[in-house]
Amino acid sequence: MEYVILVGKALHVVGFISWFAGLFFWGRILVYHAEIEERPESEWDILEREYIGMENRVYRGIVNPAMILTWIGGLSMLGSAAYTGTLSRWFVAGTAGWMHVKLLLVFLLVGYQHYTKARIMKPMQEGQRPRSGWQLRLWNEVPTFFLISIAFIAVMGKVGALNWAYLITGIALFGFMIYRGAKAYAKKRAKDALTQEQKESQEKQRKVLSKVDGKY
Repeated sequence: MEYVILVGKALHVVGFISWFAGLFFWGRILVYHAEIEERPESEWDILEREYIGMENRVYRGIVNPAMILTWIGGLSMLGSAAYTGTLSRWFVAGTAGWMHVKLLLVFLLVGYQHYTKARIMKPMQEGQRPRSGWQLRLWNEVPTFFLISIAFIAVMGKVGALNWAYLITGIALFGFMIYRGAKAYAKKRAKDALTQEQKESQEKQRKVLSKVDGKY
């Protein structure tokens, strides 16, 4: 039975890594999809079809299978522990409540995935824009908080070295830095767009003036 637990742990790790990789990649595609209108209008139809296809392939080929593999690995470990009568140790040993919080976060991550699919991806594929590109950039950082929280809880909580106050404070500070960085990036993009518009306007004026000078 120990062998089953080890195999389950390996599958759990592989699924966990693949799940987050898929969520980050999927979220980035949704950002690009939301920002199609910033590209030349002649490219909209082509990009729309391309992003819809990529979103579906990443979700069906990576995100959802990896989520299922994560659950299979985790449940196989819990099932094996229950069979050998050691399951209670997983919930009692270490920092109090670490396993309960970890499972809660995994459930919430599943909810994040399905909400993104139902409330963001599907409407976007139907031509709607429920979120701006900037909002989706922030939304795409949500899995980062799950990743950090689950990793620290699983590693440190199991051995009783987890301090909940430090974890919450660290995540809050990280969230603040992410938000400030996103604001700075949005400001820079707006400034660059304005500069580009000014350059295009100046170029048009130059062409008009050159035509006028040519007539005289």
